[in-house]
Amino acid sequence: MATTNKARAKKPAQKTSKRTNPAKASAASGNPAKVRRATARDWIAGARLRTLSLAVAPVAMGTAVAYVTEGYNLALALLCLGVAVFLQIGVNYANDYSDGVRGTDAYRVGPSRLTGSGGARPRTVLTVALAFFGIGAAAGLAIVVLTGIWWLLAVGAVALVAAWFYTGGKLPYGYIGLGELVAFVFFGLVATAGTTYVQIEQVPFEAYLAGALAGFFASAILLVNNIRDREQDARVGKKTLAVRIGELPARIVFVVVLAGAYGMLVPFALIYEWAPLVFFTLLISAPVALIVLLAKTSGELVLALKLTSLAALVTGLGLAAAIAF
Repeated sequence: MATTNKARAKKPAQKTSKRTNPAKASAASGNPAKVRRATARDWIAGARLRTLSLAVAPVAMGTAVAYVTEGYNLALALLCLGVAVFLQIGVNYANDYSDGVRGTDAYRVGPSRLTGSGGARPRTVLTVALAFFGIGAAAGLAIVVLTGIWWLLAVGAVALVAAWFYTGGKLPYGYIGLGELVAFVFFGLVATAGTTYVQIEQVPFEAYLAGALAGFFASAILLVNNIRDREQDARVGKKTLAVRIGELPARIVFVVVLAGAYGMLVPFALIYEWAPLVFFTLLISAPVALIVLLAKTSGELVLALKLTSLAALVTGLGLAAAIAF
């Protein structure tokens, strides 16, 4: 009887340990030495600087379209860049916070996160995220004041809501497979066309094409990240697109999305003399497609993620230069 009671007493502990972040468990058990506190380098890594290609490329292309249409406004272009960069960093920290407190990062295979690893207090990470959202919002408000286009406040509010509810709130859209679609809209069409509009108060068709190019790259970056985390996300109930459709279909969709970005280059190649040279970025993207299709380790997918971000930046800047010059 004593043996049976001991066995029963052990079962709840085993069940709890499966759901608990090991780093948090170490701190909660009175053994905080096992949890390494976040350093400045960790905070910089938490900003995920390589994702800033999603902010820089759309603004560059949107400004180039404005320039060849009616002329650009440097101050407004820089403010657009500020909005995009600070919101992107804010999103990254907000995701770190939300996934960490939900326990989504407890079985993470990629780089460790500030909240999930126990390296930083959740409240601190949230405060930093809100600070970057605030700076981005201030840059957006400056744009509204300078242009007098007050309805842009509504666009900014929607962008902030979308940034937070990717992984925040009771029903985050990133947990139901809509992340790639929203990334296409906001990091592609809205960022690019919006940059053009605030400078010349019109949106030529080229801005939408460039926005679609940026959107396809944004979706591809998020998708390869979710492919890497598919098994862990499924374990904690995060139903990303990669979880919903399965690993092989997700890899195929990644290649299709990446090809879509280059499809948007075709009209530019027919109009602008230097635009065909941008296709040389396929020297980066083609190997990425092969890596994603054939990858067997998370390390290979991390490499694919880095190369996709690089391809997005080089392609966006290359097209911007081709349009402007």
